[in-house]
Parts: sequence; C-alpha cells; structure tokens
Amino acid sequence: MRRVISAIIIIAVVFFIGCDSKEDEQFTPKELLLHCGAGIRPPADELVEVFEREYGIKVALDYAGSEVLLSKIKLVHQGDLYMPGDKHYVDQATQADMILSRKSVCYWVPTILVQKGNQKEIRSLDDLLKPGLKLGLGDSEACAIGRMSKRILQKNDIVWEDIQKNLVFQSLTVNELGMQIQAKALDAVIVWDAMARYYSDHGDEIPIPIENNVISNVDIGVLKFSKHQELAEKFVDFITSEAGKKILQKHNYSTKPPE
Repeated sequence: MRRVISAIIIIAVVFFIGCDSKEDEQFTPKELLLHCGAGIRPPADELVEVFEREYGIKVALDYAGSEVLLSKIKLVHQGDLYMPGDKHYVDQATQADMILSRKSVCYWVPTILVQKGNQKEIRSLDDLLKPGLKLGLGDSEACAIGRMSKRILQKNDIVWEDIQKNLVFQSLTVNELGMQIQAKALDAVIVWDAMARYYSDHGDEIPIPIENNVISNVDIGVLKFSKHQELAEKFVDFITSEAGKKILQKHNYSTKPPE
C-alpha cells in the first residue's frame, strides 16, 4: 500500500511540475530580436519604443553594418527580423532561404556631407578627387552605404584607384561617417540624406543629382527561424503603417520613392 501511495505522490508531483512549467512558458513575456542596420537607428529606437508601449511586446535591437548582420544571421540562425540599409541584403537572405516575408519600409538617397561652411568648395562627386582632400566612405564589405558609394562612383566613371588617393577613412557603419564630420576629422563623406540632416549642425549637405545617384530601398524581412513569427509580422505591419511612416518621416526618412 505504501508503494502505491508513493507512486501516486510521485505521479502527482511530476504532473503539477509539468503544469507549472507549461504555465511559466505560456506567461513568459515574448521578446523579438531585430537585426537592424546602424543607419536606421534614430527612427528604429522610436519605432520600437512606441510598439512596445502599444502592444506590450519587447523588441531587442542588434545594430551593425548590413553585411556584418547578414553574416551573423547566416552563422547563428537566430532572431526574428532583419532590416538592413538596402534591400540587396534582404535579397541575399532570401536566396539563402532565410526570409519568410518582406515589406518595403523607406528610401535613402546618398548625399555628400562636408564640413560646415564647405571651405573645400565641394560641389560634385568629381570634387572628391581634389588633391589633399580627406575623404571618408563606408566599407563596401561591411555596410550598405559603402556598397552604394562604390556603385555611384562606377556610375559616374570615377575610378576607384583615383578615389583611394584621398580615402583616409573607411567605416563599418554610416553613423561613423557623420561622427567624423562632427569631429572635424574629415573634409567630406558620402552618407544617406537622413544621416546628413542628423548632422546638419556640423556639416553641409551637397546633393547628388538624381540622374547621377543610386537610390537605396530599405526592406524588412521576417526570418524563417523566428520563434515568434506572428509577433514579428505584427511589428512589420506597425512600422509600415501610417503611424510607423510618420515616425520615419519625423527623422527625415523618405517613405515614398524620390522623384
């Protein structure tokens, strides 16, 4: 009889522990992980803050250069969302069978940012070849602005070897380029238009004519190995909604293709 009673007690304990663990799992707050291009940080911080407040869903942010993030995602297969600085990287993730769904978020226009007052008299891309100019560009192997800058130079028949004569700094993120202008360490950089306006107190923007430029389309993708795909889709719907677009526009990010 004692053995029977002991067996019943053990079974009951196991049952209740199992129930408790299921309940703990059920009520454990779910958290999304967004791998986000560093250049999108200003609006992304606010988008996440508003989303968390309205939906009660936490979102952890992993900021880095777009190529760096893609390499990390391919290696670890972790996270829920990927929003790099150009859709090219989402295309790459799609080809690697890592994207469940995707949507367009905003558009970036590359522009030249120079020191306040533009004492070097930089008016065009060709002026980046002026002797003695201290130029900074993104690393094409690390971030979207680096890859896009190379495409723009090629489009305008500017030889990379000639640009290298003035290239004294290559960054892993677009943010670092704006910081170099703020620190007065460089004469000119190529950054996104939204980033140039973020540093408007420290530098002047020299627009690149649309016919000479290459526009970047920013997409966000839900990762196939996300453990919370429905919540990830909810976040995508939010940032592409009118409320999300207003936040992007507030930070000078274009939600319509430039004309």
